[in-house]
Amino acid sequence: MNYETNITGETKHSIASDIELDDGYERSNKTRWIIGGIILLIGALALAYFLTSSGEGAPAAAGDDRSQLPSVTVVTPGTTTVEGTITAPGTLAARREMPVGVVGEGGRVVSVPVDAGDWVRQGQVLAVIDRSVQNQQAQSAAAQIQVAQADANLAQSNLDRALQLVERGFISKADVDRLTATRDAAVARVNVAQAQLRELRARNARLNIIAPASGLLLERNVEPGQTVSGGSAPLFRIAKGGEMEMLAEVSESQLASLSTGVPANVVPTGTEKQFTGQVWQLSPVIDPQNRQGTARIALSYAPELRPGGFATATINSGTVVAPVLPESAVLSDNEGAYVFVIDNENKAVRRSIRTGMVTNQGITIAEGLDGSEKVVLRAGGFLTEGETVNPVAAEAGEG
Repeated sequence: MNYETNITGETKHSIASDIELDDGYERSNKTRWIIGGIILLIGALALAYFLTSSGEGAPAAAGDDRSQLPSVTVVTPGTTTVEGTITAPGTLAARREMPVGVVGEGGRVVSVPVDAGDWVRQGQVLAVIDRSVQNQQAQSAAAQIQVAQADANLAQSNLDRALQLVERGFISKADVDRLTATRDAAVARVNVAQAQLRELRARNARLNIIAPASGLLLERNVEPGQTVSGGSAPLFRIAKGGEMEMLAEVSESQLASLSTGVPANVVPTGTEKQFTGQVWQLSPVIDPQNRQGTARIALSYAPELRPGGFATATINSGTVVAPVLPESAVLSDNEGAYVFVIDNENKAVRRSIRTGMVTNQGITIAEGLDGSEKVVLRAGGFLTEGETVNPVAAEAGEG
């Protein structure tokens, strides 16, 4: 049997509407699911971020909040054996300078056979003074000796004849005594004349200006034709043996750390050449004006060492064992030198110190530190006493 169903247009419209409603409902549900999934994902991410942030911040909340404290670099210096050196300026001079002037009565200079810069030997003639008058006086004195000697010979002959006659009774004893006295007086006059001649010759010899010792002639202050006299300014200056020295000016504390015999290097101004010497004398007094003393450094002769010139000396002051800090760690004010030390509670503590020698490694600390402290390496000037900080150890080679 066949059945036919008649579907009217109204029924068709109703069915189409139902189908469209079902499709719209399904699309709306999908959209809601997508939006919900996105919201859940965002929430999960937010929760994870919150948990992560809370985990990182928990230690800071549980303990001290170091992130809020200033970080400072600290160093534990320990102790170091330091070769001490002192750098001091000064002037060069002859170690034994000998001024040479007129010894006798002087006169007109005839010749000067030497010049500044020459090496002279002991007893060498430096200048010759005219002695024409003195030579005549010496000749006269020599003649007086001959006259006196003739008188003495005659007196001796008369005495000899008298002694022969007195035995025969022709001359009395009194006559013999008189002739003996005459003979003795004549011999005395001979001795006087000889002494006068030696005196004149000695004076004449002093007219020549001679070198009292061998050495380097530093100055010549006389020319031929010049008239000189005793008591005038020195005509020559000699560096005995050519030995030189440097007069190094050092502070009172530096002088106390030096001793005779220590080596030193000297560099004259205007040259880079070094000369090796040693301290041979330390000043026994301190200048009250500048509180400095003098260390005298003996040097061998060299053409570059000119007396009166300036030079710089580097003196070995011995070895010391002490903490050494870079200059950035050492501060100073009206109360003196100091550093900041970090204690066990991470607080900055001011520590007064006394600095020693300055070396290539840094400044030695003579007093105030034993080397085991944590010393602020830099920025100590920005800290205050008792301030809590976050100390950070300096890396190797830092500072």
